[in-house]
Amino acid sequence: MTDIPVACALDPVTLEQQKSGLLPGLVRQAIARAPLSEGLRLTFAATSDVLAAITRTVDAERQCCPFLRFQLTVEPAGGPVVLEVTGPPGTRALLDQLEAAG
Repeated sequence: MTDIPVACALDPVTLEQQKSGLLPGLVRQAIARAPLSEGLRLTFAATSDVLAAITRTVDAERQCCPFLRFQLTVEPAGGPVVLEVTGPPGTRALLDQLEAAG
């Protein structure tokens, strides 16, 4: 795999217009957030609407931020849904900026 720059392909205007369908919008739905060394762990209530929002967001983000890695865990028996968003060095700083913009 080649080095992928840690940068969003969207310009600031487009990012602002679309942020509710991207990570900033998804972060607002999380019931808990925890920083990771190069990313963020988001915990959500286990609902079908949340799962649908996560998959839409991951699909959108993988297109504009191809350096991101997504790991989704759906706990058994109605437990929480956990999404870890990570990437190469510099990812955490970019995610912090996106979260602040949300």
